[in-house]
Amino acid sequence: MIFGPTAVGKTKTSIKIAEKLNGEIISADSMQIYRYMDIGTAKPTVEEQGGIPHHLLNAVYPDEEFTVADFQEEAKALITDITSRNKLPIVVGGTGLYFNSLIYNMDFTNTISNWQLRQKLEAEAKSKGNKHLHDKLREIDPAAAVRIHPNNVKRVIRALEVNYEGGENMGSFKEDISPNDDNDFHIIGLNREREELYNRINQRVDIMLEQGLVEEVKALLAKGYSTELIAFKGLGYKEIIKYLKGECSLEEAVEVLKRDTRRYAKRQLTWFKRYDNVSWYNVSNYLSEEKLFNDILKEVEGHFYFLSNN
Repeated sequence: MIFGPTAVGKTKTSIKIAEKLNGEIISADSMQIYRYMDIGTAKPTVEEQGGIPHHLLNAVYPDEEFTVADFQEEAKALITDITSRNKLPIVVGGTGLYFNSLIYNMDFTNTISNWQLRQKLEAEAKSKGNKHLHDKLREIDPAAAVRIHPNNVKRVIRALEVNYEGGENMGSFKEDISPNDDNDFHIIGLNREREELYNRINQRVDIMLEQGLVEEVKALLAKGYSTELIAFKGLGYKEIIKYLKGECSLEEAVEVLKRDTRRYAKRQLTWFKRYDNVSWYNVSNYLSEEKLFNDILKEVEGHFYFLSNN
């Protein structure tokens, strides 16, 4: 596994490791699963993939649901298949819940889904504001309210749904999970000095605009996709949609996108640093990418020693 905040360099690192260790990459990115959404998700191009098989990219259309349970099922099947062919499955991305679903024993077969309740809560958030919904959560599940930002409406609604339907808060659910011993996961974490990481995020956003992010969003809307889709709540899309609706200037949309992406990277690091047994690499400490790749390669080869003998 290779994880870390957005723009840290996961894609290039994972491809280099896959090249050396006969690996295949399983994307653990909740936005790169969508077709037609390439620029805003920083999806690796065919050229960047370098001939390495990539899985769970373009898995569904923007108006199709793809849950963490779907990811868990697909990823576990892929790990089994790739391993059976004496190749190394490398799970790469930045979506914490996706990694949770593999690292821990999480059973989604009885997950509660009340779509009518979700729609009611979504309507409340629109009419009364995000804070109103978050205050409801604070009353019944204070621990979840601390963890979940008021503006993360999707997670607030899910936490409320779990409480209303099951009578159990999300905190107690987290305490019940145990490590998954089915696979021998070796976890690599990538990080950079904050200023450098934030500069890379700002540069990435500028590059997205140059590559045609606005045109990508326009093309999606021209296909008839609703702006209310979950796929459009992701960074890079909701900001540009506001611009296209005339709710802000392009400059304002870009600044908000850069700011919120930096905040997202901070939350990603907070999430990933809670895991045990992670080998962290501060990319900023390396004068060359080659040295970083070689150090990670030596560690991974030492763990999966059988690969170097095949």
